[in-house]
Amino acid sequence: MLEDTPASSPEGVVPVTQERLEVGRRTVETGAVRVRKHVHEDTEQVSEPLITEFIETQRVPVGRVLQEPVGIRQEGNVTIVPVIQERLVTRKELVLVEEIHLTRRREVHKANEEVTLRRESVVIERFDPGTQQWLSQDES
Repeated sequence: MLEDTPASSPEGVVPVTQERLEVGRRTVETGAVRVRKHVHEDTEQVSEPLITEFIETQRVPVGRVLQEPVGIRQEGNVTIVPVIQERLVTRKELVLVEEIHLTRRREVHKANEEVTLRRESVVIERFDPGTQQWLSQDES
């Protein structure tokens, strides 16, 4: 900005001028950035052994007189559960009527199943105001 002395100055007078600096700020958008996330799903086969247990029951008649009660016992992979009954005779006696034999049997088989796995990928884009286009960070 220039300042002058008044126009009616006498001749021979030299006008003195001065410049002033005015500093200001303004925001200028030079571009923009956006992030996009994509979820991808992949299917994979999973093969794992599955174990199935079965209990087979078998009633085994015994009919033996006992002196005292007996408890559950294990013979190999067979669990034996005694079934006792009191019978009235002239005297009272324990009679082992039957035993329940429980045999554990195990089967293993392969199970194939499709499992969906998800993974994410990210695309970062920058807006170029000169071309008015979104450009991938890899392109710019």
